[in-house]
Amino acid sequence: MALPGARARGWAAATKMAQRRRHAEDAEGFPSPAPPSSRAALYVHWPYCEKRCSYCNFNKYVPRGVEEAAMRSCLVTEAQTLLGLSGVRRVDSVFFGGGTPSLASPNTVAAVLEAVDQAAHLPADSEVTLEANPTSAPGSRLAAFGAAGINRLSIGLQSLDDKELQLLGRTHSASDALQTLAEARRLFPGRVSVDLMLGLPAQKSGPWLRQLRELLAYCDDHISLYQLTLERGTALFSQVQRGTLPAPDPEVAAEMYQEGRAVLREAGFRQYEVSNFARNGALSTHNWTYWQCGQYLGVGPGAHGRFVPQGAGGHTREARIQTLEPDNWMKEVTLFGHGTRKRVPLGELELLEEVLAMGLRTDVGITHQHWQRFASQLSLWDVFGSSQEVKALLVQGLLLLDHRGLRCSWEGLAVLDSLLLTLLPRLQEAWLQRAPSPGQGG
Repeated sequence: MALPGARARGWAAATKMAQRRRHAEDAEGFPSPAPPSSRAALYVHWPYCEKRCSYCNFNKYVPRGVEEAAMRSCLVTEAQTLLGLSGVRRVDSVFFGGGTPSLASPNTVAAVLEAVDQAAHLPADSEVTLEANPTSAPGSRLAAFGAAGINRLSIGLQSLDDKELQLLGRTHSASDALQTLAEARRLFPGRVSVDLMLGLPAQKSGPWLRQLRELLAYCDDHISLYQLTLERGTALFSQVQRGTLPAPDPEVAAEMYQEGRAVLREAGFRQYEVSNFARNGALSTHNWTYWQCGQYLGVGPGAHGRFVPQGAGGHTREARIQTLEPDNWMKEVTLFGHGTRKRVPLGELELLEEVLAMGLRTDVGITHQHWQRFASQLSLWDVFGSSQEVKALLVQGLLLLDHRGLRCSWEGLAVLDSLLLTLLPRLQEAWLQRAPSPGQGG
């Protein structure tokens, strides 16, 4: 079920207009605040891969065959069900992740987008991203995804060194990656992101920085830098445990990260989040919803979501996780309309902890206005203004607390995890000490 050609062309034109608007925006901010309860982002999980990469512990499967028609039908059904349960009337962005969603048929993408637009409203200039691996995304296939409604690509490039790609278990070469990147930029100009990994076993800073500088000659306006995390149960973890590979050196990884972000800043990229860099206004609106603790719906096996379901009094946000295994998930969707396996109501303090930890990942940080949406009786000054430990971080130049709000400095963004070791306990302490609201017990 493909989108009508006129609608797809309208989306493409509207996307270009929206991109020009973003380019003109103030580089210090971002146009979309935390969305109200009637708005959300939508994540769609395609769980299948050609093979499992050596470092990956995501919810993905390498099947002998995929019943795509059944998977498509269930993705459509669950998207419709969750949009109904959430009361969301406008979807601001859609992200197809995985797994390897570029292995899916463009018809599946089109069917999901059409269902979303029918169940809620998907504006023509909404950001619609597809994760793509170079070997599963030739130019003709990328063009078909564009006709289906995709207007942004995130390419899992990971490295420009063939030996590193083999170590990671990737199916593409550096040459494949650059060819796919060139095709993607031709089809989606200004709307292509690439991932580059750092901190691999035996990886050195100098050669990695040369890769990054080489990538700058080919890339578009968005780059994500991700440090390798050795996950239990992966092939790479086992190799390090057995001693057949050296453990990644955290000091070398920290050096790569610091020097890499400096190289990108020099090249005109804004580090708008811990791992994400953009120029010419090419920020990811979908991921911004996560960092601003906006609502998002997770569709597909193992997908996660955060939203306020209808009938919960309009106040209690839930963390939701869908059933992991695709066949079981499809059975549940067929029976119940969705495959939600776990629902966890989030308390007020839990939500504030998320607002703090996610908001400080961005260069904008947490504005006073944004904080008040979640904590009407406890200001940022109330929580952090009198803390001696926080004042020490301010003096060290790692943190800023002023009329704009709370945010990390350039130096602080690189050590956010250590800052949160001070900030989260201070929030918990302030929460316990807050004045009781009307109706609370003495």
